[in-house]
Amino acid sequence: MSGSDRSRRLSLLLDGAERILIVGLFAWLTVRVAASLGETPGNIVFLFSEGLVTTFVLLRRPTDMISLRPFDWIIGTAGTALPMLIAPVGGGWIGAVAFCLLGLAISVGAKLSLRRSFGVVAANRGVKSDGLYGAVRHPMYLGYFILNGGMLVLNPSIWNAVILVVWAGCQLARIAAEERILVQDEAYRRHTEKVRFRLLPLVY
Repeated sequence: MSGSDRSRRLSLLLDGAERILIVGLFAWLTVRVAASLGETPGNIVFLFSEGLVTTFVLLRRPTDMISLRPFDWIIGTAGTALPMLIAPVGGGWIGAVAFCLLGLAISVGAKLSLRRSFGVVAANRGVKSDGLYGAVRHPMYLGYFILNGGMLVLNPSIWNAVILVVWAGCQLARIAAEERILVQDEAYRRHTEKVRFRLLPLVY
């Protein structure tokens, strides 16, 4: 078996294990959030968002241009899985639902642009430059930051804060890993010349 065949086989095995993990965590999240809806109905926005993530993970397009670095798999998987560990405790500001809805709208808009090019681990599944990707290079992650921030305000706890701080670190590292892969593509290099900011206009 050649080195490329071994790499492809390893990638497929990791991909399958990752899908099983995400589906399992989403099932557990569904049970916990469902029990909280009587007290905090706004949590349904977060559950819907995570359901979309799970769906896109299952339907994503395969690629040969995917990182096999262990660190990239760790941060990619953690960046997807950690929000599903949030505990719906309620007791927060109900107005935070507006932030959840805004974050959801941004992330959904980005997903519609990506379609099956959605990924968890750094890879090149095709360069997107239209829609929200014409404003920042990683709009889906911007949506997640807004939505998860709103979820924390809705469900304030030390556990949730720690989970989301670790998640934020993983997301920033994930962006850097994706940029490292994508910048190898001439189309993406041209895109970075037109869209300067990764996550937040005029900031980063």
